[in-house]
Amino acid sequence: MQQQILDTALQLAAKTGWEQLTLQQIAIAMQIRLADIYQHYRTKDDLVDAWFDRADVAMLSAQIATELPAATRLQQAIQYWLAPLSPHHKVTGQMLLYKLEPGHIHLQLGGILRISRTVQWLREASGLTASGVARVGQELALSSLFVAVFIYWLNDSSPGQQRSLNILQRKLQWGNAVRLWR
Repeated sequence: MQQQILDTALQLAAKTGWEQLTLQQIAIAMQIRLADIYQHYRTKDDLVDAWFDRADVAMLSAQIATELPAATRLQQAIQYWLAPLSPHHKVTGQMLLYKLEPGHIHLQLGGILRISRTVQWLREASGLTASGVARVGQELALSSLFVAVFIYWLNDSSPGQQRSLNILQRKLQWGNAVRLWR
């Protein structure tokens, strides 16, 4: 039921917008009680986290060949992460704006932790093994790259968000040139 609730939320938000979506609307559409939603999602923000968790799982489920160069492995991992979000590209952007509203400081802090967690999984999925100071630099660079590409992707209207993927490739090549990806 957890996935059905999320899928229903995404379908409804595509029509109404994320901000206007209520848990009550989801319950009515699914013909269930709010208590049924509460068992899986305590807040509307939990739906956002579940949406990004779905992207994490897609990335982690992909088979990325370890013999590929690190920049290529990273590119594939990020593309696998973005792929499940694509069908709800517009709603994904609305979710982010919802989190960034000035009154939602608690959601903003959670968003920072969310980025950190996803970056850690990106490192794992792409087989990066840097340690110590090199790892810290790598994490900072990868976090910046991930956020920049994701924000660009959210606003990219090119077919398949190809411009975003081109930017991702260029940024990864730059990181490769300065030996960040090991």
